[in-house]
Amino acid sequence: MLRQKPKQVDILILGAGWTSTFLLPLLSAETVSYAATTTTGRDGTIPFKFDSESQHTEPYRSLPPAQTVVITFPLVGHGQSKQITGLYRSVHGDNNQWIQLGSIGIFNQCDDWNDENSPYDKEDKRAIAEDELMSVVGGCVLDLAGLYGGTRKPRTWIPRLAKEKEDVRKRKTVHFVHGEDVARAILLTHRKFSPGKRFIISDMRVYDWWDLILSFSAPSEDHGSETEEQKEQRLQFGKWVGELMLDVGVRALPRDVEGLGRKLDSRGFWKFHGTWPRHQRLA
Repeated sequence: MLRQKPKQVDILILGAGWTSTFLLPLLSAETVSYAATTTTGRDGTIPFKFDSESQHTEPYRSLPPAQTVVITFPLVGHGQSKQITGLYRSVHGDNNQWIQLGSIGIFNQCDDWNDENSPYDKEDKRAIAEDELMSVVGGCVLDLAGLYGGTRKPRTWIPRLAKEKEDVRKRKTVHFVHGEDVARAILLTHRKFSPGKRFIISDMRVYDWWDLILSFSAPSEDHGSETEEQKEQRLQFGKWVGELMLDVGVRALPRDVEGLGRKLDSRGFWKFHGTWPRHQRLA
């Protein structure tokens, strides 16, 4: 159980959401001291909510001084990164390093291979806030691929991504990273910090949506409780992929990724830290 007002900690997590279900057990196992916040203070966390309209330092006084502060929620536009870091530092001093969890969605300028040095959408509101964090406090940004693990199961996402055959036709590449590897990436960055740097975090694979959809249409243990309607939907998606393969002359899956648009190269982060993803393939 976390204390409400802990003293100095190694890592302070602002926003203990899904990522924390993997991060907190890892930190405990590695004997890394930590504190975490939620808006309600549930499960022994510290109640804290970032208010972009407030310059009051009082909410930051309940937070502990930390070597590394991890922001898990999105900051957007100009000013928010400067505000949250400035208010925290006005209370706890400047001896801290900052990590922002971001999204690979900003890498949309090149319809081919992208790595951490590729052009990105500088007008994107999240990218603006990330750039500001790197500028004002030398923060490190970890732009995450599609998150999965625990309660997040990609096979359940298909009905939300596509409603009809033409929606499936448009699906090209997709990238993933397991929550455990996100947690590892945060701890690695804490221990070997790279100020003013942005990294792409994925499992170093490029997936073909058609291949995944066809795979997900096959029977599995996850389908034990599905309704007849869900079963019909699952089989329909697989049928659509088969028809599309005939329509466009795809002989086998996965398709050649070189012709499928944007692809992400995340080797830079793992090489920098001298390790590789633990979950190297989507289950």
